[in-house]
Amino acid sequence: METMLYKLDTFEGPLDLLLHLIAKNKVSIYDIPIVEITAQYLEAIDGIEETELDNTSEFLVMAAQLLYIKSKMLLPKNEEEEEEDPREDLAARLAEYQRYKEASNELRRSEFSSRYMFFKEEEKIDFPIPAYDRRHTIDELTDAFNSILQRKIRTAKPEKRAFSGIVGREKVSVSAMQERLCGILKKNKRILFKHAFDGEKSKPELVATFLAILVMIRENKITADYDETAEDFILKEC
Repeated sequence: METMLYKLDTFEGPLDLLLHLIAKNKVSIYDIPIVEITAQYLEAIDGIEETELDNTSEFLVMAAQLLYIKSKMLLPKNEEEEEEDPREDLAARLAEYQRYKEASNELRRSEFSSRYMFFKEEEKIDFPIPAYDRRHTIDELTDAFNSILQRKIRTAKPEKRAFSGIVGREKVSVSAMQERLCGILKKNKRILFKHAFDGEKSKPELVATFLAILVMIRENKITADYDETAEDFILKEC
């Protein structure tokens, strides 16, 4: 038999050495020629010195297990009883170790391939918002107001003055509504057209608020741009 020289520190453990010997002999893990493999294994660890026992004790333990399996294999078999294969446990350990080793090698290859990969940091791209250039007519604002007015009328409770006679009239100042809108816009910067009428319960108040909006648009104090998402006009200070 050709003499084999091994450095045990090149193997990660006795199972690693056994897998190497099995691959070298081109045999299956599940059908190990235990006599030949044991002989080769003992030859591989033959150079262990006493000073190395702390680092190579696992190899010696495996040698003892191989000799035990070899002795079990050489004993005469009882034909009447079906005996378990003494190599079965060792084969299972070798198969499991091989799976972990292959997975480890795959991860190591992936780590090496990604080590030289560089990724560019994400860039923030500012897309310019197109200027809103659509011009709306007074009729469009009037239609929007009528929609709000009808909704308010349907949900409003009867006003107190409705029972005080037809001569009763509520006077609401348009200038007062302008001041109210200015206060709202200074606080919120921009509001939906329908929210300009929040809190207004009577029809005169609603009309005065709408007239205040028209006056402020005419005097360039506010703008009214249509928002497709909100499906309503947006009121903003100029």
